Amino acid sequence: MNKEDIKRRLMTDDALFNFIYTFQQSFDVSPKNEHYGAYIDYQDIYELREDFLDALIDTIVDWVYSQEKYYKLLEIEKKNGKTDSAAASAVQRKVKAKFRGAGSEKLLSQGQFGELLLFHFIQHCFHAVPVLRKMPITTSSQQERFGADAIHYKIENDKNIFILGEAKAYTTGTFNAAFKKAIGSITTTVENLRSELRLYVHEDFLDEEMNEVAEKFLNNTLKNYETHLVCIIAYNETKEITKLNELEIRKQIKKVIEERYSKTDKGLVDLDKYPILTRMTYIVFPIWKLDEMVESFQKML
Repeated sequence: MNKEDIKRRLMTDDALFNFIYTFQQSFDVSPKNEHYGAYIDYQDIYELREDFLDALIDTIVDWVYSQEKYYKLLEIEKKNGKTDSAAASAVQRKVKAKFRGAGSEKLLSQGQFGELLLFHFIQHCFHAVPVLRKMPITTSSQQERFGADAIHYKIENDKNIFILGEAKAYTTGTFNAAFKKAIGSITTTVENLRSELRLYVHEDFLDEEMNEVAEKFLNNTLKNYETHLVCIIAYNETKEITKLNELEIRKQIKKVIEERYSKTDKGLVDLDKYPILTRMTYIVFPIWKLDEMVESFQKML
């Protein structure tokens, strides 16, 4: 696999990010990297909440199936006598059935919401393609679900890079509690990476090209290799903002995100014990009335 192969497989879903405002800067947090802040965008003083959720729901098929798998399923439906539009509708129905099967409880839907955001942010911001598709694993009764919420791959500066992602979406509790759980989970994820890939290699959860990358990793023939980390924390924000105009809203939400970063417990990130955490990038995503958002997400499925 080369850079052109990765570019071909990327699903950056620009339509979704039309409704997400994202910025990157150095925050008061450990490690001292360039991290991200993100929130549902505004048009004048109106939050584009419904548009964001509609766009997110529309991307579910990208999370469940690779483009190759999607088109194969389309062809199967068309061979059964369906028109192009009817075949597409049938595949979408399969996708939503997988979500409903795995996300009938609010807690599971909450987790899927965060993992779906993570899937898109890693591709949009880091230009890395998924190695392992977690959604089919989630819905398989014969597969144990553990490990990373996302495993993506890219080639950058002639380096082979795996990006391991962790998603935390909390409708209740404090931001610091969510941050603490995220740090604990990501360190375990790194330690379990080889075991996880060994479990799933040559299963349907990895595309053929990704199997090759995973095998090289397991056989230690993927040279000039690095592991990078990404953690998205979508949480319920309660601080009120004054909606005077779009510019003022941006300033206020940016300040909220900066304050959340500054109040994290720096002692949770032990760079001496876990030097891999120096390669961590955070994405903090405040959502007002997140519980209502997750409930709407669940109903739309």
